[in-house]
Formats: sequence, C-alpha cells, structure tokens
Amino acid sequence: MDELVIRQPDDFHIHLRDDEMLPLSVEHVSAQFHRAIVMPNLRLPVVSTSMATKYRKRILAAIPTGQLFNPLMTLYLTDRTTPAEILLAKESGIVHGVKYYPAGATTNSDSGVTDLEGRFKVLEAMMMHGVPLLLHGEVTDKDVDIFDREKVFLDSILSRVVKEFPDLKIVLEHITTSDSVDFVDACSDRVAATITAHHLLLNRGDLFDGGIRPHHYCLPILKREEHRLALLRAAVSGSPKYFLGTDSAPHETHTKEASCGCAGVYTAHAAMECYAIAFDSVGSLDKLENFASTFGARFYELPLNMGHIKLVRKEQMIPPTYAYSGGTIVPFRAGQALNWSVEA
Repeated sequence: MDELVIRQPDDFHIHLRDDEMLPLSVEHVSAQFHRAIVMPNLRLPVVSTSMATKYRKRILAAIPTGQLFNPLMTLYLTDRTTPAEILLAKESGIVHGVKYYPAGATTNSDSGVTDLEGRFKVLEAMMMHGVPLLLHGEVTDKDVDIFDREKVFLDSILSRVVKEFPDLKIVLEHITTSDSVDFVDACSDRVAATITAHHLLLNRGDLFDGGIRPHHYCLPILKREEHRLALLRAAVSGSPKYFLGTDSAPHETHTKEASCGCAGVYTAHAAMECYAIAFDSVGSLDKLENFASTFGARFYELPLNMGHIKLVRKEQMIPPTYAYSGGTIVPFRAGQALNWSVEA
C-alpha cells in the first residue's frame, strides 16, 4: 500500500507551550489534526477554568489562516483543586479532562499532586460530572528505579483508583510498558490509553546509540524492546482502548542539550508520518484510521471529523531544526529522511 486516505485524525495528548513557542507548535499540529487535548503544564500551570479559557484564546489566535483547529482544554490537578472547580470546568464546554502529574514527575510538574488519596473528593466530582482523569502514570519515589516507575504506579496507585471510582473515565497517557497494556486490557471500557509515535519507534537503546541522545529523552523514559513491541501490538490490535496521543513536547535546543537536559520529544511536525511508519512496519496500515481518527473521539464522546488527510509513500527530509522567535527546536528524526508524507 503506497497511499492511504483516512478521516482527519485528532491528537489526544499534546504540549503546545505558550508565548514565543506557541505559533510554531500550533502551526504544526493544525496542519494534520482537527482537535487536540492540550496539556496544562505551562510554567504557570492552568489550574482553573478561567485560566483554560484565556489559554484557549491564545491558541486560537495562533492558528494559521485557513486552518481549522479546535483545542480541547484540560486543567492541572493540584493539592488545592476543588470539586466546585470541576463543576465549573464541565459547564464551560471547553475543558475535556483533568491532568494528574505526580509532583516532580516531568516538565513543569512541581505543582503536581503530592497525595492522590487526598484528592478523592475531586475524583468523585469528576466521576459525577463525566470529566475524564488523564494520568502521567509514574511514581516519583527516589528508591524506585526509573524504568520501573510506571509498573509501580499501576500496582500501588492506579489499581486502587480504578476500584474506588469504577465509573470514572481514565486515560493512562503515553504508556510505555507491556504492564500497562495488560492493565488496560483487564479494565472496563472506562479505562483507555494513549500511545506516542516515538514509543512505537524507539527503545531504550536508542537513548545511547553512538552516545547520549538528548532528543530521545522523554518521560516516561523509553523501555526495553519487548515493551516497544507490546505497545505496537496494542496500537494495531483494533481495540478501542488504545488511541493516538503524540505527547509532542517542544523544548528550546539548549535546554535539551544541557548538563541536565529536560524531557520531551517533538513530533508534531511529522506525527502522522511517524505513526504510518510504525503501523507499516507490521503490515497494519489498515488499522491506522481507527487508532488515529475514531477510537479517541468516541472515548471522549466527540463527533467524528468530517475531513480527510492523505498519506503517501513519498520521501521527505526533516530539517535539523525549526526556528521560532525565541530560539530553535530540534524535531524528532532531525536531518533524516522519512518514507511517508502527508499530502495537502
């Protein structure tokens, strides 16, 4: 198969950032996706419906002329989030989830939750009002190996949340292990997961291929090849529990190439091409449309998009960097050729 036309996809997990970075990230995501679940971990986190409304206006103002793009907003769960704020979020019509970050887990997560059990009244309100819980599924205990943090989270935290709140919609975002696949498969249809393109294409060996590769460093961190293959099997399985979420996360070049580099992989510039490469690698391009365009929309109870995009087996070169007014971003597969392209 050298050409594939699919319903226009949605990205159910993306970081757009703010200020100088915002126009570039919005330009890239809106070129391929009609909607995106926008993460709230800005330097000043989006903790209220009022803040989400203002952030959404900034995103809309950054959309290039002629593009149709609908940002779906989220709130940042903190130790101070209240059930009343959840009701406001639901009534706003623009907030589609609440994001849980364990404090200190990843970029701009210092305001994250220190005690999830202490937030159970908020989770109860989310369940009551039909607001999904979106999870960065890792523990941050220093005595837990970084490669085991996702599994420990499943065993010690998420298993209890699922039991306590059986009707709460939960998205375990950017899963990285076979343990997460097994967990999601065993849960009801109220529990789903997003899978990134870079976790489908890379394993932890790629972090050290010829030297340390800072632009492959993300959290949750890349895992063994056996886990990558488990994610790929889940993505192409046809199960509606798994859908597209890029976790595309732009960082200024010098903050990645640093003595203490930050986590995040930028894939928004060629997201669908990267997913096509992954699905094509196991002869499952016919499964890409549901994964990218159907399952996530149905989980979030959104109408399916009416437009379409065309993927063609055509080489494109990824530039070494993308410039914006504040600096440069090194994209995924920088300076390399991809054998798929999105045709306008």
